Amino acid sequence: MEMGMRKQRSVSALVFLALISASMATSESEVPFMVVHKKASLSSIKSGVQRVFVTVDIYNQGSSSAYDVNLVDDTWNSNLFEIVSGNTSKSWAKLDVGQVLSHWFELKSKKKGLFYGSPAVVTFRVPSKGVLQAYSTPILPLDVLAETIPEKKLDLRLVGRFGPQFSVLSIIVTFVYLMVTPSKASKKKR
Repeated sequence: MEMGMRKQRSVSALVFLALISASMATSESEVPFMVVHKKASLSSIKSGVQRVFVTVDIYNQGSSSAYDVNLVDDTWNSNLFEIVSGNTSKSWAKLDVGQVLSHWFELKSKKKGLFYGSPAVVTFRVPSKGVLQAYSTPILPLDVLAETIPEKKLDLRLVGRFGPQFSVLSIIVTFVYLMVTPSKASKKKR
């Protein structure tokens, strides 16, 4: 009888532990899962001046809403860049499940050189957990005001001038190839 009680107690203890771990797993899975994507692109306005266009997208892929969402991107040194439009930080009251928040700003470069940017930081509040933090993807190194070698592109004037002749010539070559090459049917007859 005592052996049966021990088994029953151990089984009930295992069931109790399983229920506690299952409830903890469901409560931990009820949080926002932030995916933050940061991208930057360069555009030349005139010689010696380049603009950097930065976009940060915040995706909530979790199972609950995030509150007091704050984005801060302090990567951009004021000695190297000047803000032209927008801000490097932004706040939102709420980000629901499956929603996307986007923020952009534009900078003007002050100095030439290779720039390595660090990830933007997103903080958000979850009622049951407090304040959590997420980091964006890093950007690729930006070669600001780099001297680029102009690429040789296909000249459209040549296409317009010699395009019809090239088309006729390729049709003739294809026709001759088809006439000269024996077909499979003629090989079987021999």
